Amino acid sequence: MLPHYVQRDIRDVVSDRLRWGYPVQGEWFDPFVEFRFPRYGTINVDDIEMELRFAIEPWHVLGEEVTAQGTARFVDSSVERLQVKVRGMTDMRHVVTCNGRRVPLRCTGERGEFVAGVRYKAWDPPSGLHPTIPVHAPLVFDIVDTWSQRSLGGCTYHVSHPGGRTYETLPVNAYEAESRRLREAREHPLVEAGQALVYLPFLAITTETPKCEHPYTLDLRFSRPSLGDGR
Repeated sequence: MLPHYVQRDIRDVVSDRLRWGYPVQGEWFDPFVEFRFPRYGTINVDDIEMELRFAIEPWHVLGEEVTAQGTARFVDSSVERLQVKVRGMTDMRHVVTCNGRRVPLRCTGERGEFVAGVRYKAWDPPSGLHPTIPVHAPLVFDIVDTWSQRSLGGCTYHVSHPGGRTYETLPVNAYEAESRRLREAREHPLVEAGQALVYLPFLAITTETPKCEHPYTLDLRFSRPSLGDGR
């Protein structure tokens, strides 16, 4: 469900086709991957690059409900997922947090490159699987230096318009759609002129064991463990 692993599967399929004599090139699928998994934004903090991309989240079909037109079965579209990819990070020193919770980054096989997913409730529809779970947006990402116990910087991702408005029309082309996505992801450096660094207590970053069904995904729907509790 994450674009990084989807691209890896595509490379495996292309390699298999080439082995059987089909002249298939992996570059042919790059435009489709970029269209299906658009980039929300990229920030660079202290030689560390963090990129946010759209990821696929299956929407479950709910039970039948009576409407004015008859019986309908709604789809729970309130849960969404995105991918976090970090380059240039030292895994023994830096961690990435989302809304104060540690993201379970995994090495991609390249030195200093890590990837993970974040599942969150984007909005609160009338019908959904989790009516008691509040909306997690906006998502606040921080790159934390555990050696100095402070945040180096990060960004905030808004599901909709940052000002609270809704778009009344669809984007006319890909450039307008990209501008909307870039507007929803804003960098928030914690080092500003005339201001000291914002230090975060080290104990605020708890150790969370990822779910066995999705070991590479931080699911914000589950409550965070208490301090000192690694369950």
